[in-house]
Amino acid sequence: MRKFLLVLLAFLLVIIDCSVAQQSKIIYPTTKKTDWVDDYHGTKVADPYRWLENDTSAETKAWVKQENDVTFSYLSAIPYRQQMKKRIEEVYNYPKYSAPFRKGEYFYYYKNDGLQNQSVLYRQQGFDGKPEVIIDPNKLSSDGTTRLVAFQLSKDGKYAVYGLSKGGSDWETYFVKDMTTGKDLDDTVNWVKASGIAWQGNGFYYSRYPAPEKGKELSSKNENHQVYFHLINTSQQKDELVYEDPANPQRFHFLGTSEDERYSFLSISDRGKGLEGNALFYRDNLSGDKTFKPLIKDVGKFSYGVIDNIGNKFLVQTNDHAKNSKIILIDPANIDKANWKTIIPEKPEPLENAGTAGGKLFVSYLKDVTSRLYVCDYNGKIEKEIKLPGVGTASGFGGERDDKFVFYTFTSFTFPPTIYKYDIATGASTVFRKPEVSFVPDDYETKQIFYPSKDSTKIPMFIVYKKGLKLDGNNPTLLYAYGGFNISMQPAFSATLIPWLEQGGVYALANLRGGSEYGEKWHEAGMRFKKQNVFDDFIAAGEYLISKKYTSNTKLAIRGGSNGGLLIGAVINQRPDLFKVAIGQAGVLDMLRFQKFTIGWNWIAEYGSSDSADDFKNLYKYSPLHNIKEGINYPATLITTADHDDRVVPAHSFKYVATLQEKYKGSNPLLIRIDTNSGHGASNTSKAIETMADIYSFIFYNTGVTPKFAALSGDKKAF
Repeated sequence: MRKFLLVLLAFLLVIIDCSVAQQSKIIYPTTKKTDWVDDYHGTKVADPYRWLENDTSAETKAWVKQENDVTFSYLSAIPYRQQMKKRIEEVYNYPKYSAPFRKGEYFYYYKNDGLQNQSVLYRQQGFDGKPEVIIDPNKLSSDGTTRLVAFQLSKDGKYAVYGLSKGGSDWETYFVKDMTTGKDLDDTVNWVKASGIAWQGNGFYYSRYPAPEKGKELSSKNENHQVYFHLINTSQQKDELVYEDPANPQRFHFLGTSEDERYSFLSISDRGKGLEGNALFYRDNLSGDKTFKPLIKDVGKFSYGVIDNIGNKFLVQTNDHAKNSKIILIDPANIDKANWKTIIPEKPEPLENAGTAGGKLFVSYLKDVTSRLYVCDYNGKIEKEIKLPGVGTASGFGGERDDKFVFYTFTSFTFPPTIYKYDIATGASTVFRKPEVSFVPDDYETKQIFYPSKDSTKIPMFIVYKKGLKLDGNNPTLLYAYGGFNISMQPAFSATLIPWLEQGGVYALANLRGGSEYGEKWHEAGMRFKKQNVFDDFIAAGEYLISKKYTSNTKLAIRGGSNGGLLIGAVINQRPDLFKVAIGQAGVLDMLRFQKFTIGWNWIAEYGSSDSADDFKNLYKYSPLHNIKEGINYPATLITTADHDDRVVPAHSFKYVATLQEKYKGSNPLLIRIDTNSGHGASNTSKAIETMADIYSFIFYNTGVTPKFAALSGDKKAF
């Protein structure tokens, strides 16, 4: 018997060894190469996988299937993949609510019961009324990928415009609902993109592009952004063209109206020419004059946004000679800058948001990447500070002039989004709604540190982990960052993070330059010709985590999406030795051609353009696609994208992975996961959970960590 058991054990070991060997010896599809070469200002650049840019061709579709077959074969062989998915579902399965917003006697809010693919829009009469479903997107498609992306009530609340998006695309279709009967009108508005909804009387303004070429809806360049006015109960063919500028086809045009609908405001930006700011025009709808008059005549480097009108004057938030932003009052009868009145001057902390409700100004600042909230009168005098429950992020505070209270949401890494009701008169905050989640927040801790980058700039980073963590260099660690487009990465709760932390994983969020964490100066320090600072900041974050023994280079995984996907591609070219696993999601990876597709020209203000000789030299130095080299031991890499991503088209990821698989000769997996009926992000809950389960499984498998699930599936509800 003993001899038999030894033979059986040896046999099982052989099977296990063979299984591991099969995982390490991945046979990638053979991707056709062509001799396509571009000439950039005298520099010849090969683009052998240019054909993969044709996302609708049979050849590309066949390649996608082959790559997905390899990827999902690899992922399905990870023994705990389904357990990981189940655990994510468990922690994600709790009711989620948005903060309510009021219109007349009704409160509107979104709710997801737990694992619904889309949140449902409800309303109820007063706080005690019976909730009624207004729009349930889950019933609009068989796979749950039709999303409700816009909803705006008319001033009297009798009508609402709502927008739907299919399969994750950025294209939207608008419909009109009669809120008295609950029935849709016959109105349908197509080809809406990058738009707001601004009611005026029995109609609304919106922005759209001309219909794209058939078959190229998800890849062709979007140009000639137009503003229209749609009168309800009419066809789109009768819509009034309010504004367009075909001579400048890559400009954005947005139109909004004041709460009293007296004024229309037209904002014009030209990011395709590398300009960060906007021009601003207004129209007095009571005057009968339909021409727009300038408040800011020319598009430049400063931005201006109308907060509210005080009679016939306008409250405006701007960074004009105020990199941290300020609030000013502009009299349209005297628009010269010498006549501007400063209401709230620039402060050392960046002014993040400003809104109005109940005759008050609500202003939000960032202090070391956490929210600070104040209530001011319309003269800018601070009346109250809104004390928050901890270090985290607060949002909301908007409302109408006759509101007596507003709602806001507070969250942090292990603090699920909790909705508070703020009484404007007394300044009291009370919990309106808090979630019940299946984990114990007190089991975890968050700390913020400041580490030096390559040039000694101190960079903030949040580190989250289970209490009692041993700093022995052996903890699986996931480092995340974005670093661009003046966007701040603030503390926020994600239920999908909990399974990572439960397994002893460390989560680190680095606040790189390029974001808005410290105002426009922080942004400028990580854009255009200073983009390398972003990569240096991220590399230094990894080095810090290793030096302080949170992890090691055999346990450190990195992740980023979109502009953060660019970050991941750049740093594994520059420091492949530092990371064990890399997850790049929907990344901008071809820095020489991003402006050729859909709305990519919008990013020229951030990156520059290869059409400029100086920009080309800078972009070519770090472009992830163009800096893949043979002889580099790349980390285990999983790239994710989707067939309906019409923001960062999947060709970026297709060409990048084809090049990686061609040039890399090592044993680490280099895979691409291509979702269907999804866009720049997951188009529904089930797809988001599946993607996250695959990411965690891939990381654990390639860092040699085997998760334990048996003791984690209890029903703890401690929040």
